[in-house]
Amino acid sequence: MSVAAFICSQKTDHGIDHATSCRALGVSQSWFYKWKNRIGQTAPTAREQRRARLDEESKRLFAASGGTYGSPRITQDLHAEGWKVSENTVAARMAELGLAGRPPKKRRSLTRQGKRRAAPDLVGRTFTAVAPDVLWVGDGTMIDTDEGPLYLATVEDLFSRRLLGYAMSEHHDAALTVASLQMAVATRGGIVDGVIFHSDRGSEYTAARYQAECCKHGVVQSMGRVGCALDNAAAEAFNSTLKVEYVHRQRFRTRAEARVKVATWITDFYNTRRRHSANDGLSPITFERQMTEKRQTSTALMRAAVA
Repeated sequence: MSVAAFICSQKTDHGIDHATSCRALGVSQSWFYKWKNRIGQTAPTAREQRRARLDEESKRLFAASGGTYGSPRITQDLHAEGWKVSENTVAARMAELGLAGRPPKKRRSLTRQGKRRAAPDLVGRTFTAVAPDVLWVGDGTMIDTDEGPLYLATVEDLFSRRLLGYAMSEHHDAALTVASLQMAVATRGGIVDGVIFHSDRGSEYTAARYQAECCKHGVVQSMGRVGCALDNAAAEAFNSTLKVEYVHRQRFRTRAEARVKVATWITDFYNTRRRHSANDGLSPITFERQMTEKRQTSTALMRAAVA
């Protein structure tokens, strides 16, 4: 017997009024009367049907994000699918359904200052770029596996927040950061002369091997101060996103498993589908494509006007 049916039986069998039963059982009277008023209805109302569809769609989109999207991004996904619903409504339904992300774990720093001279700070905490391949940022982080730590080095373009390069290894050294830079250069077709790469002053970025790789491609190094995470906040933000939205929700039994799954998350979700507030709610690759199309159209119109 349901709670509501039990309350009804107390009135019928023992003469106990509904208000008293509701208080005794700790349930809302309004909830009980809504249930009571629905008795005899053969089908849910149109409003109830829409709410049920909204709940199912919200659960699907939340699951598709890996259980990481909050109400703003879920609302954007719903709008993209033709729903007319406010963010407040989505937030209320998600709270009712228990759809919420998990808090971040405390980050452990991997930075070990190198002995070689560091590059100057050319960024000054201005983490924006007007076009692709103007400003890149990078950092390293550690991923726990049952076999031991796996280290990840990344290169991110601040124009679109696209992750251009990444490398993973059981060793945290210059070879790792060089591999991530090489992948970023390859992603951009090999021509990146003049791009600024900003990082912390870790030994893997001040190493002669890494500096030589930067010189080879015309990459200009920039570095924040020692022990100041805010000087490389954009790269730190990616690490936080990766950990909170994916890594901390997994258990990796081997380093090989972690490599495959993290790479898949980056290529199949982060770069291609994850919505970024800095991109007006678009994924990095979609944002880059749309901005390129707009600039090409604008250039064509200007040339036509001159002609």
